[in-house]
Amino acid sequence: MRNPIDVLKSLESKATQENYKFQRLYRNLYNPEFYLLAYQNIAKSTGSMTSGADGMTLDGMSMTRINRIIASLKDHSYQPNPARRHYIAKKSNPSKKRPLGIPSTDDKLVQEVVRMLLEAIYEPTFSEHSHGFRPGRSCHTALKEVQANFTGVNWVIEGDITACFDCFDHHVLIEILRRRIQDEHFISLMWKFLKAGYMEQWEYHRTFSGTPQGSGVSPILANIYLTELDRFMETFTTRFNRDSGKGYRLPSPEYNRVHHQYNKAKKNLSVAEDHRAAVREFKQAQHRQLDTPSFPQFDPQYKRLQYNRYADDFVVGVIGSREDAERIKSEIGQFLSTQLKLTLSTEKTKVTHSSKLIRYLGYDFTVRRCKASKRGKDGILRRHLNYKVALYVPHDKWEGKLWEYRAMKIARGADGQERWKPIHRGFLMHRTDVEIISKYNSEIRGLYNFYCLAENVTVLNKFCYIMEGSMLKTFAAKFNATVNKIRKKYKKDGVFGAYYDTKAGRKRCEFYHDGFERKKSSDAGSAILDILPQFRKYERKNGLAHRLKAGKCELCSAKTEEIRMHHVKRLKDLTGDTEVERLMLKMRRKSIALCPECFDKLQHQIMDS
Repeated sequence: MRNPIDVLKSLESKATQENYKFQRLYRNLYNPEFYLLAYQNIAKSTGSMTSGADGMTLDGMSMTRINRIIASLKDHSYQPNPARRHYIAKKSNPSKKRPLGIPSTDDKLVQEVVRMLLEAIYEPTFSEHSHGFRPGRSCHTALKEVQANFTGVNWVIEGDITACFDCFDHHVLIEILRRRIQDEHFISLMWKFLKAGYMEQWEYHRTFSGTPQGSGVSPILANIYLTELDRFMETFTTRFNRDSGKGYRLPSPEYNRVHHQYNKAKKNLSVAEDHRAAVREFKQAQHRQLDTPSFPQFDPQYKRLQYNRYADDFVVGVIGSREDAERIKSEIGQFLSTQLKLTLSTEKTKVTHSSKLIRYLGYDFTVRRCKASKRGKDGILRRHLNYKVALYVPHDKWEGKLWEYRAMKIARGADGQERWKPIHRGFLMHRTDVEIISKYNSEIRGLYNFYCLAENVTVLNKFCYIMEGSMLKTFAAKFNATVNKIRKKYKKDGVFGAYYDTKAGRKRCEFYHDGFERKKSSDAGSAILDILPQFRKYERKNGLAHRLKAGKCELCSAKTEEIRMHHVKRLKDLTGDTEVERLMLKMRRKSIALCPECFDKLQHQIMDS
């Protein structure tokens, strides 16, 4: 069998050939190596041990199980199980619920293989303005593009598609896939995934539209579908920019006049007899030039368009009139309706002036009107912020996190004004000192890592102050002591922390105190990128695939061709009561390779307990 990485690289190399048609894709689903790679990818997920409608999880994974899936695909008897429907609260509106489908584990394996194949084919062809669910891209890369490209826009279209993922037309999606894939067996498998349906309250429901949210193929299918919108916008932008008149902006007559006065005053510095008067005149001319806009606020002969999309959210920046923006919004809505069978939300899709705050991907952004100047390396003062995009942390976001974490309450003082007060978190009191501090640190760092690009990221000092107060009160409640006593006990050199023992010696876990400095994309590093399965890392000595194929029981060292992998959700759930659990705790692994005898013995012990 071919190495799956070689197959995926081969597909990638042909993806950029526009007229190339991919054939015989389905035969890759007969390759066990693909399933071992898929197994490694989905085992990393925190939801890998969540059972689907069939009640099975990754526990007990074996080559026999993989071969059984392959056999059903070969004789075309494979039929995906309906997803188990689960509802989660929306972050933007906790009172509303978002449906989430949980596929069975066998279906997750097949879907992960299909996802890797589709990603290799379509990823190289996706638009550079698309940032959602893509390797090496994230909300931060989308926001940095907005910051770089939306300079000077007058109007912003905030795009919102009504129930986007639930409304994808299956026939349109299959038609898009058929443009590049000429393999009816593979297309038939995609139909099976789309029509698998879901189980809710033990009742089966058919699916007539949309991609199965929660499944492994949903993100890549959504990008394939919405790439049609990206291509429409690229064509529309090219036409809009071409038809707008001249390809450059002419300075306004008023600016030309004050700029001429500035140059004249500058030349006069070297020849004037009264140097002080010449310097005074130069400074006045310089200030007049800095106060005068370089270009007209609206030039009908110069119009431009910018576009950015993350999943089903998109923004369009327009250098032009409001009428232009309204017309563009209407044409986008018409394209979505006629070509993609999607509806642009009339309530949420707004045309907003760029001087106002616009909510996008959890940030607020605006195009500044600012006369602040900065002296460049050549010594000349220039307006360095005017018409540049600024990103901000919305107040309601970090305040909402405090409510979500149940870390504060609002009390009214004698004057009737509201006062925020930190409160203890009772559900953390049973944890160890280090676990409590680490919990608070992870929540603070998580919010900071997301909002590190914001101009006003230092407002998170307020968030951190409330969180620190909540942590101190949690410790005080745990030990039935006062906050002052807790401070004296745990603070060292002004930093709160707790000691813990490791093999390398005694260490100290300290409460977050590194500040909230604004970062640029180059400073933030890989922490700002979406974490997606990568097929490059495959043949690792201690990887799941290698251990499964090794044919050696890690408990009794017996050699066997029928290794079964035992998985647990969390290491901290292990009590160490059995020999298997003690070995897993020693190895610090959530999985262990067992022979059939050891695996069956373990299952009996679990059932008896």
